[in-house]
Amino acid sequence: MSRKHQFIEESRKQWSSEPAFVASMTAAAVGLGNLWRFPYIMGENGGGAFVVAYLIALVVVVMPIMILEVAAGRLSKGSTVGTYRQVGRFGAAYGWFVVLVTVAITSYYLVITGWTLGYAVDSVRGNVRVFQEFSAGFNSLWYFAVVTVLGALVLARDVQAIEKLSKLLMPALLAIVLFLVYRASQTEGWGEAKDFFFRVDWSRLLDGSLWGFAFGQAFYTLAIGQGYLVTYGSFIPRKTHVPRACITVAVVETSVALLAGWMIFPFVFSYGLEPGQGSALAFETLPRVFADMPGGGLLAILFFGLFFAAAFSSSLAGLKVVVAAVAEEFRLRNTTAVILVSVVMLVLGTASALSFTPLEWRIAGEPVLDVVDRVAGGDVIIFSGITGAALLCWFIPPHRIRTVLGTASRWWEWRMYLVGRYLPVLVLAWIVVTYGVSQVRGG
Repeated sequence: MSRKHQFIEESRKQWSSEPAFVASMTAAAVGLGNLWRFPYIMGENGGGAFVVAYLIALVVVVMPIMILEVAAGRLSKGSTVGTYRQVGRFGAAYGWFVVLVTVAITSYYLVITGWTLGYAVDSVRGNVRVFQEFSAGFNSLWYFAVVTVLGALVLARDVQAIEKLSKLLMPALLAIVLFLVYRASQTEGWGEAKDFFFRVDWSRLLDGSLWGFAFGQAFYTLAIGQGYLVTYGSFIPRKTHVPRACITVAVVETSVALLAGWMIFPFVFSYGLEPGQGSALAFETLPRVFADMPGGGLLAILFFGLFFAAAFSSSLAGLKVVVAAVAEEFRLRNTTAVILVSVVMLVLGTASALSFTPLEWRIAGEPVLDVVDRVAGGDVIIFSGITGAALLCWFIPPHRIRTVLGTASRWWEWRMYLVGRYLPVLVLAWIVVTYGVSQVRGG
């Protein structure tokens, strides 16, 4: 065993069981990607047509890649960079690209996690405000800094801290969301919300941009191409059935995303708000809901407290990806790597935080956070996920991946390698055809 491999083995700890692994993975996948991002992306992209495209993307493409990434992490038992180094020098470069993507996403993710902390604090004080009032000062910046430091303190301990938080998080959060969906079903906007979900404009499915948003959201919420799955897979217990664990996470993730839509949109329509208003959708809607609801003060405390817990768990997952890569590649102590990564996050995330303060930092008239989310959380992670799957499937023999799936069935092996090897070709063909059609129309 090489010195570096021995260092990696000694520095890693496994989840205590498959259910613990699933709970932690679910908490990392659910988080803000479902409760915050899914409703606003759906609101901006036509409702029902987006849901159809999202579910197709999830089942046909994203699930096989998810299982592949977890299996690859289990095979290598290393960081993102170490895992992709198995495929050669270019693989290591790609691994660092994934880490950089995760740095970009986590930097603004911490900002939004700060919003959830701010709303949790305000709900305890009995002063929950709509987002425009909340962001009138520098709350976005201060809470971002607090959350980043808090994340550093948690990760300076070990993986068990995330596991314990995850076990407590999911049941309580799901119960609150279900209750809010029930209350939403009693509003006058429920019928309009049903139409928004179930009336599908099938012609929209011919729109390539809709599929881009659908795939981007599916890749985003299941953490494809971001190093989360590879890193978490490297901690997986030996007897874990990888496809079963991943399917469980995907089902819970999709259910929570759809429930978040049913929780938000009836109130959006009841209050006459615009479903396509963007990233502040949930933070503009929910304060109004709790203000008008009997016992809303207590419910606000419970919801925003759990909302923060979900967001914080996802932020920890992103930080863990970066910390694991930095610690193992540069042979740093965990605490040193945590401090270094936290400082980088504080520097990069400040631009996103300041975009929702009186300074209103913008890029081409759009908040910095929204621009980073659209770019890093859309086309970039689609490219990253497809590239990573191709590298794993073309350079790692199927029989090696088969040994760590935890199942004798070859069904998922066949699905993974079919998608991983040939999806890049299909995407390239689609780009060429789309470009050609646009040129003909333009001419």
